[in-house]
Amino acid sequence: MIITPITTTRILSPRINTPRTETAEPGATPDGPHDVLAGPGDAGSRADRFLAGAIGTLSRSRVKALMEAGHVTRDGVPLTDPSEPVRPGALYRVAPPAPLPATPQAQAMPLTILFEDAHLIVLDKPAGLVVHPAPGNQDGTLVNALLAHAGDELTGIGGERRPGIVHRLDKDTSGVMVVAKSAVAHQALSEAFASRDLERSYLALAWGVPSPARGEVEAPIGRHPADRKRMAVVSRGGKAALTRFATERAWGTACALLRCRLATGRTHQIRVHLAHIDHPLVGDPVYLRRIPAAAKALPEAARDALLAFPRQALHAETLGFNHPVTGAPLRFSAPMPSDMKALLTLLDGNPA
Repeated sequence: MIITPITTTRILSPRINTPRTETAEPGATPDGPHDVLAGPGDAGSRADRFLAGAIGTLSRSRVKALMEAGHVTRDGVPLTDPSEPVRPGALYRVAPPAPLPATPQAQAMPLTILFEDAHLIVLDKPAGLVVHPAPGNQDGTLVNALLAHAGDELTGIGGERRPGIVHRLDKDTSGVMVVAKSAVAHQALSEAFASRDLERSYLALAWGVPSPARGEVEAPIGRHPADRKRMAVVSRGGKAALTRFATERAWGTACALLRCRLATGRTHQIRVHLAHIDHPLVGDPVYLRRIPAAAKALPEAARDALLAFPRQALHAETLGFNHPVTGAPLRFSAPMPSDMKALLTLLDGNPA
């Protein structure tokens, strides 16, 4: 008689429930990391289904979200594809992020205010400033600064986690933002952004020079199928997106300063669309995947400076909308930040 041993999944780390005085994000768990060793009987199962079943306290959708956010590894390597087949003998780690405070805390920080009244604040957001708290950026955000600046005026406006926020700029994108200070302003501004009933103009320093000099990119945007932290132009399942652009200046064939106008407002829209037409933004850490061929047309000093630029060279220059209460037309502009100006000055002094 042959006796076949029964191999089961092993959860190597204990799950300890510890009291907390904070309120976790929806779906978060109070436990620490979970280490799960896959056995032969687990081969071929979807990774998200396998881990949810093995851990028991996390739903499959929660495990999937943790994967896409970079909180799951297989043998120490980030695992972002929920559908990947389980590999027997592999050690999986699911490490939910620490819970966030129930409400953001006020933190005094300098703000460049362009306009403020009883209903709204218009400001010039610097590059490097995160708009609202999230895992990995629990404080030091624009919301923390706004709470210190406006105090009780923002309480309950649009929710506890993102009070006053009606739109966002990426962390490393600078420029004009509007924030609501009253419920009526929050509703009206949210509707304006949803219906695109406003003006938004961006300055983007891109590799290469588009031809023709003016055009538009109309292509649906969704999550990248292999890297859930990135967006991409997709053939199905994406959301309609339209970006119009015009070349303001060009330096030979090496790079161009583009003015981009959004007809829609998808995540990373300008960055994704310009990369899609082979004119990625200078410094983009996500969508600039290799050294552009256009860089060869620049003198060494300018080429090295552009390749070393530490963020996407994108600035929200203009925002125009009707006042949410009075209806008066408003239009605000913010000057290009000094780091982008320095690149243009360097390009002017080192022509391609």
